[in-house]
Amino acid sequence: MNAPFFSIIVCSIDPWNFAQVSTHYERLFNGVPHEIIGIHDARSLAEGYNRGLKRARGDIIIFSHDDVTFLDTQFAQKIGARMQSWDILGFAGASHLISPVWFAAREHLNGAVCHWSDRHPNYLYLNIYGARDWPITGSIEVLDGLCMIARHEVATAIGFDPGTFDGWHLYDCDFSFAASLAGHKIGVCCDIPYIHASTSVQGKKNVFLSDDYQKYAGRFSMKYVHQRKMQPFDQQSAIGTACFVSDHKNLSKLWTEDVFRRATLSIARRSSGDVL
Repeated sequence: MNAPFFSIIVCSIDPWNFAQVSTHYERLFNGVPHEIIGIHDARSLAEGYNRGLKRARGDIIIFSHDDVTFLDTQFAQKIGARMQSWDILGFAGASHLISPVWFAAREHLNGAVCHWSDRHPNYLYLNIYGARDWPITGSIEVLDGLCMIARHEVATAIGFDPGTFDGWHLYDCDFSFAASLAGHKIGVCCDIPYIHASTSVQGKKNVFLSDDYQKYAGRFSMKYVHQRKMQPFDQQSAIGTACFVSDHKNLSKLWTEDVFRRATLSIARRSSGDVL
């Protein structure tokens, strides 16, 4: 079987970030057929990704933020093999959507997110949400948009909604939830360590509580009112197991099935109210 061709679409207005992430993907996909499509004047992420998708020639489409770094040198090979049996893959998400904020889903969360934190600039902040299965957890309804991977025909059939989501929030939840409702097979890769340089919760700022985010949360709820009754976002409803890590090498050592299994058990106990 011929190796799949990948189209990596990145919306970025920062030349430095785009150069960095392009170099990163060139290394990950060395020897693997691919193209990198940069959208530098997107009116929204939904609009930008749709425009990139029209240009894409790949069998597999990667919608990526410009500040993500994957630490698994076998990333391209793993994704290529897995996309033979999955429609969409991501790296953090929920198997049951209860709120427009995907990580409000408590025990339904899967995967992990590793951020740099401005409050602790000398460390990486790892939040493990759990892994019901390893290396991929299935039956996912909604994904975080830091990196979403889809088969070309699925991405084209679902598309992004730039009319409703004409800004920078909830394009990802809309895309993945719409795909879930359409019956597509969505999973979270739990075994690939990565760092997402930015976060929506830094210092005293919390994007999810902002007026702008709430505007799009309202639009999301209205769009899917007939499919799901949405609950207001409650910060206390997000449950994960968090720790600080000194560097990327220690992050890779910590990112194991055993650690994820233990975190999943701990999260389940806390969700049920059991004392650890």
